Formats: sequence, structure tokens, C-alpha cells
Amino acid sequence: MIKCFAFAIGLVLGGSGAYAWDGTDTTGESVEIGKGNLVRTGRDIQIFDGGAGEYRDVTVESIRRYGSTVEVEVYDNESGEYRTLEMDDD
Repeated sequence: MIKCFAFAIGLVLGGSGAYAWDGTDTTGESVEIGKGNLVRTGRDIQIFDGGAGEYRDVTVESIRRYGSTVEVEVYDNESGEYRTLEMDDD
């Protein structure tokens, strides 16, 4: 678990450089975690929700690595719902 967490943080800080971290939510809509967001359990971050066409403030609940994706579970502070984001692992 700690290795997965460290890997996910390394991806955000080192692997993405000046780029956003792209992925999808469970409905297949695109999401993007922008540069400058430290993705860590308990942290508030901002994502771009491609389905809604707007930025959303969310709280990171958990981070898990599955195969070629990193699953980030978040709580959407605006809608009051939990969401699962499947972020690209490249």
C-alpha cells in the first residue's frame, strides 16, 4: 500500500512534469488533475471534469495502483458525492 502511494505521488510530481494528469471517471467522462495539485490522501485538489465542463474541488480519499492505471477515489465537495478516477499511468 505504501509503495502504491509513493508511486502515485512520484507520478504526479516527477512523471507529469509540467503536464496535467489525464484520466476518466467511472462514467467514462474525461478528468484532468492539473499541474500543482499534490495528490495525497486527505488533501484537497482541483480537477477538471470534462463531462461537466468545469473545475471541481475534491478531497482525495484513497490512491491505489491497478495494472496500467492509478485509481484515485475522491469526495466531490460541491456535489457531496464520492467519485473514482482512473488516471493514466504513463
